[in-house]
Amino acid sequence: MNKFSIAMVFALSVSLVGCATPGGLHPTGKTLDADSLKSKQSFANVPLSPTAWPAQDWWVSFGDPQLSALIEEALKTNPSLAEAEARAKQAQAVADSAYAARLPQADLEAGASGTRLSEKDPIYPQYVLGHFAWGKSVTANLSWDIDLWGGKRDAWEAALGRSRAAEIEAYAARIQLSVNVARAYVALGYAFAEKDVAEGELQRTTQTLTLTRRLVAGGLGTPQQEAFADSQAASAEQQMAQADRAIDAARSSLSVLLGQGPDRGLSIARPNLLDPGLVAVPDKLQVDLIGRRADLVAARWQVEAASQDIKAAKTEFLPNISLSAMAGLVAVGDNVNVFQLPARTYSVGPALSLPIFDGGRLRANLAGADARYDEAVAHYNSLLIGALNDVSDLVSALSSVRTQITLEQRAKQDAERSWRDAMSAYKGGVSGPLTPLASRQQLLLVDQRLATLRSQQADLSVRLIDALGGGYGVSAER
Repeated sequence: MNKFSIAMVFALSVSLVGCATPGGLHPTGKTLDADSLKSKQSFANVPLSPTAWPAQDWWVSFGDPQLSALIEEALKTNPSLAEAEARAKQAQAVADSAYAARLPQADLEAGASGTRLSEKDPIYPQYVLGHFAWGKSVTANLSWDIDLWGGKRDAWEAALGRSRAAEIEAYAARIQLSVNVARAYVALGYAFAEKDVAEGELQRTTQTLTLTRRLVAGGLGTPQQEAFADSQAASAEQQMAQADRAIDAARSSLSVLLGQGPDRGLSIARPNLLDPGLVAVPDKLQVDLIGRRADLVAARWQVEAASQDIKAAKTEFLPNISLSAMAGLVAVGDNVNVFQLPARTYSVGPALSLPIFDGGRLRANLAGADARYDEAVAHYNSLLIGALNDVSDLVSALSSVRTQITLEQRAKQDAERSWRDAMSAYKGGVSGPLTPLASRQQLLLVDQRLATLRSQQADLSVRLIDALGGGYGVSAER
């Protein structure tokens, strides 16, 4: 056995006895099984359908061409999508860099430097000592950090997982943008509905004021009653102004989402009432939800990436071999041709790295990787629990709102009848002004509640689409 082999065996033996070890370090997080989250009772009375998952262009189902046009415009012009796509490209560049680190590296160098050489310099030939001379070199260098234990591959796979997560998050940004546009559109529709309520109230207060003035002129009313009726009409006008401001605010929000200036919102017409239709929940919701929501898919990729980080960190405790080699031509002297056989030079340098004493750096690095894995698992589990509960809560809320709308429509019919009867009695002198006032206020409250409930129904429907993944799936990815 030669001296080099003996040295290698000795170094390996020392490393096995005295090197740092990962003993006792391991992650504790475990991803939840979707089936372990009980939800059977929560969805017991909800229709189940395998086709209840949102389509990629889910907004078309609302039947409003203007909404479809606005979402498609936002997906083309909103700058936040460019941000998300840039992050995905950055993550891919990191993965490409990690892959490159696994491969041999080679480079070619050529250079010349002029130096007055010392007369006592033992390195260079006698004929150039004490003179200014040019040193010329042309060399090719090769290096390769051999990945004995697969640590660099693990690091590359971790970076690849994060790149995949960033790509999915970019698609999730598209889904979130479409949802935000739809919700802002619903808010604009609600602002118009509130204006309708204010207009109806103004019409009723104006009718009351006109009647009161007639009664006062005929000696059947008092100036105080006229002043009170006029104040009610002024309040109704204030509600109109408030509704106009809400319309402007909603249009402005849509302009921002479209990535346009404020004038773009002025051209948005009044939305149609978005009818969500019958609410149904997909069968096999728990199992399929983890592949239908982009945030859950991205979080799962982050867990996988963190797992590969742990593997890569563990390989750092093991010895590793790297190789380096150089071959080239070197010559010194003004009249010496560097491109000749005697000018050749070469070297080979195998090296063994042995992590023996590092002050706990490697263990700290592994402990950090374990903690990041546990964090990624906890984040994934939290998203999964939240996703399933979001769907359950939104389905329950939609069912409740539907019931409330039915009851409020009945209340509106009663309030309208009460208002007509009260005005007839007031006009005929049978009752005072307080009777129509009470009926009018009740009708106003019913109209306001009905407008709010209808807006909530549309908004909850959009949020349910978001909770079910917003049309995300393997086929949806670009």
